[in-house]
Amino acid sequence: MKNFALIGAAGYVAPRHMKAIKETGNNLLAAFDPNDSVGIIDSYFPDASFFVEFERFDRHVDKLRRRGQKIDYVSICSPNYLHDAHIRFALRSGADAICEKPLVLNPWNLDALEEIEKETGKKVYNILQLRVHPSLIALKEKIDKEWGQKKEKYKIDLTYITSRGKWYFISWKGDLQKSGGVGTNIGIHFFDMLIWIFGAVKHQEVHYSEPLKKMAGYVELEKAEVRWFLSVDVRDLPEEAVKKQKRTYRSITVDGEEIEFSGVFADLHTIVYQDILQGGGFAIAEARPSIELVYRIRNIQPVGFNERVHPLAEVKLNAK
Repeated sequence: MKNFALIGAAGYVAPRHMKAIKETGNNLLAAFDPNDSVGIIDSYFPDASFFVEFERFDRHVDKLRRRGQKIDYVSICSPNYLHDAHIRFALRSGADAICEKPLVLNPWNLDALEEIEKETGKKVYNILQLRVHPSLIALKEKIDKEWGQKKEKYKIDLTYITSRGKWYFISWKGDLQKSGGVGTNIGIHFFDMLIWIFGAVKHQEVHYSEPLKKMAGYVELEKAEVRWFLSVDVRDLPEEAVKKQKRTYRSITVDGEEIEFSGVFADLHTIVYQDILQGGGFAIAEARPSIELVYRIRNIQPVGFNERVHPLAEVKLNAK
């Protein structure tokens, strides 16, 4: 049995980490979050020590280590801009780090983390859960098999609209320096998955950018051309979603064929944890390409609409 600590216990994704720790037969010894609304812990680890001040959490982790009850892994679900600092805390505390996406906001932060890995002998793992989704594994195998006979690149449309209320823009997610904006905060999952399946980035451009609310652009990969549209604006939902009273719309088409990957989402974190505990896991090098891409998307100037613009983005944005 391995001992875990958790940073960011009150957030949306934290219960998936608690569940994964529990289902892999391990123990959560300590958790930290400035927000004390963490009753969900009772469903998994009611005996875990809890702290609302990082300094006291730090002291407790150090005390456990000195008593011979060291933390083996620190799971990190804190706001994006704090991931880098919390990963470094984990490694310097003698633990491996398991961190949510994005691993960091800026590519050069990855270089520093690789140096600390060498100094401490500890590892950094990223939660890239779409890479363990059965449907997407099958798609990658299909693409790898077909590519030798393919005469042109795959045509992909990525659409992700996840409506958010006024709270979103008041929270850290509404601060570009803390979240990285929609390209980083909600797009990173899909960009990583597409790079994993369709190969390295060859070219990228942004057609429209309200970085905290919505963005549209194009990415050319080794095996695919991707038109993408990301939004947290409820007004961007397509009519089919509005009619069904859905506040989230997610679609990925490959050569016009919809890729279905909605199932088993709740268990993917557990699968990633199992892989890490068995000696696998997704390291810094595997997270780097998508971190570099979203950084460039966040910082390049929009070129305006052209023939590569996402069709829904063109319709919705031109209508406003």
